[in-house]
Amino acid sequence: MTAENATEPTEQLPSGIDSGSFDQDVRVQDDLFRHVNGAWLRETEIPADKSGYGSFHQLADEAEVAVREILEEHADAEPGSPLRKAADAYAAFMDEELLTRLGAEPITQDIMQALVVSSIEEFLWVLGRQERQGVSGFTAMYVIGDVGDPDTNILYAEQGGLGLPDESYYREEQYAPIREAYLAHIDRMLRLVDVPNPDGRAQRIFDLETEIAKHHWDVVRTREADQTYNPTTLDEFLAKFEGLDMRGWLQELQLPEGALDRFVVSEPSFFEGVATLLTEDRLDAWRDWLIWRITLNYSAVLSPEISSANFEFYGTTLQGVPQQRDRWKRGVAHVEGLLGEVVGEEYVRRHFKPEAKGKMDALVADLLAAYRDSITELDWMGEDTKRKALDKLAKFTPKIGYPVKWLDYSQLEVSPRDLVGNVRRSTVVETERVYARIGKPVDRDLWLMTPQTVNAYYLPNQNEIVFPAAILQLPFFDEHRDAAANYGAIGAVIGHEIGHGFDDQGSKYDGDGRLVDWWTEADREAFERHTASLIGQYSALSPAGVDGETVNGELTIGENIGDLGGLGIAWKAYLRHLDGAESPVIDGLTGAQRFYLSWAQAWREKRRPEYMKMLLAVDPHSPAEFRCNQIVRNLTPFYEAFEVGPDDALWLDEADRVEIW
Repeated sequence: MTAENATEPTEQLPSGIDSGSFDQDVRVQDDLFRHVNGAWLRETEIPADKSGYGSFHQLADEAEVAVREILEEHADAEPGSPLRKAADAYAAFMDEELLTRLGAEPITQDIMQALVVSSIEEFLWVLGRQERQGVSGFTAMYVIGDVGDPDTNILYAEQGGLGLPDESYYREEQYAPIREAYLAHIDRMLRLVDVPNPDGRAQRIFDLETEIAKHHWDVVRTREADQTYNPTTLDEFLAKFEGLDMRGWLQELQLPEGALDRFVVSEPSFFEGVATLLTEDRLDAWRDWLIWRITLNYSAVLSPEISSANFEFYGTTLQGVPQQRDRWKRGVAHVEGLLGEVVGEEYVRRHFKPEAKGKMDALVADLLAAYRDSITELDWMGEDTKRKALDKLAKFTPKIGYPVKWLDYSQLEVSPRDLVGNVRRSTVVETERVYARIGKPVDRDLWLMTPQTVNAYYLPNQNEIVFPAAILQLPFFDEHRDAAANYGAIGAVIGHEIGHGFDDQGSKYDGDGRLVDWWTEADREAFERHTASLIGQYSALSPAGVDGETVNGELTIGENIGDLGGLGIAWKAYLRHLDGAESPVIDGLTGAQRFYLSWAQAWREKRRPEYMKMLLAVDPHSPAEFRCNQIVRNLTPFYEAFEVGPDDALWLDEADRVEIW
């Protein structure tokens, strides 16, 4: 029995359901999402500076205001102290007068270095030097636990080099208008940063990116954990670039000694493809491309004119957002990127109550216990695989609220009058911090999100689930409301993240985070039959305003499995919480009804059509209405809670319902 069960029988907590957002003209049995959120959807306008708006955005707005208060209050703190550094970084971003006067001057030297390279090998030297300072090249490098040896950190290299959201944007006919706008945008930006003789450069950049895109793996293939784990050595990697001296590039990256003795290349054929493009006859194109990468990297921290021009393409053209965010909001985001945990420590002190952490610990315990019960009772999985699944579940590490130790920023120098310099210095400090981990034991106390981030994640190579403080608020969680609403919202989020450990990719890792096949062949086949049915369900769904484009069921299958398992297991966890007692009826709603209404309330969201189209191409998450409605169609307790019948729109024949975990 959890701590919440200790509540006195006579005490009745609020339901936690916002009935004022309901649309009573829409039956819950036909459309749970619009029944719960219909009035809100009608009355709410997406803010002019956002591509979408909903529950997550509302909490993010609140966290943003809280961080701004912290920064402004510490403008006169002790010089050199962590929070003074954060305040100085914010001040540098907010100094529009200075930035306007400087224009593109802070990156002029970088552009000139790119302009004068006289060979591909010299280009690679300059590229490595720029990457060291944060400019993204044709590859992205990061350091995490080696999924072949999860206790040891290893370097990973993956494909990059594109300015559009995905390789499909360079080849599919539906994106032809975007390509035309992108070409014009490149030309405009090069002129704004005063690149000499700009004519023709944009076309060369676009043509080279189109060639790079041909070697990219698509978004579905890059999800495959076993296909993207390709350990290699330096000699094996360099062999892909036969005839090219790549050592200058690697030298400028300043990787620690031994970092490349063994590392992971996510998409080997991509690097083989890029090698064929690094030819002297393309030198002009590579020079121009590097100038473009530099411009893109710094556009947000240059003059307002340059920043606004970049927003007009990436914000308005790609996502339909009519208005750039207020400068203070962008300033907060800037500081989050430079000194996120400095601000996070103060945010937790002010805004996260210890009692909330206690309630969350109880919720997580109930969810893990419910998963254990469910796996034990599965009728499609054999005993040997069940045993290994339960072992993995027992090794899950939950992290709630905030890290147990904070990152040290003492080496970072911050000036209130050197915005671009702050970015460069921060990048170098963070890069050195990350690279220093290569070959060392994994520090399992590290977080990949700040406490003020409204999100959560599962990390398969460490088998951990992480819930930052900022998401542990209404509509997801409130320690002072009835348990049904908490289990239906944050409980389902917890269940979702645990479920990633058993989705189509997470299920390829064992309890120690090792990429290994722990399934029997028969059990894996049974699992894939279930997932194929779910892929089919989602592939038939098309949100309004996207001209009939549909969800990519293969791309979204991992998140859909997470949602399905998350909500299903959260219901079982709520029953465990009740411990056999009857749930109270509150505001005329049963516990089961409050549970599912809370789930729908958490997914309250609107998106601009342009943004929706982009996400359908690249986002592994389904649109909010389908995350809400399609999941409950597969869960029999939902039918029982609202007496859903065959004539109702949300009805799905029992034979077609999918229950995996």
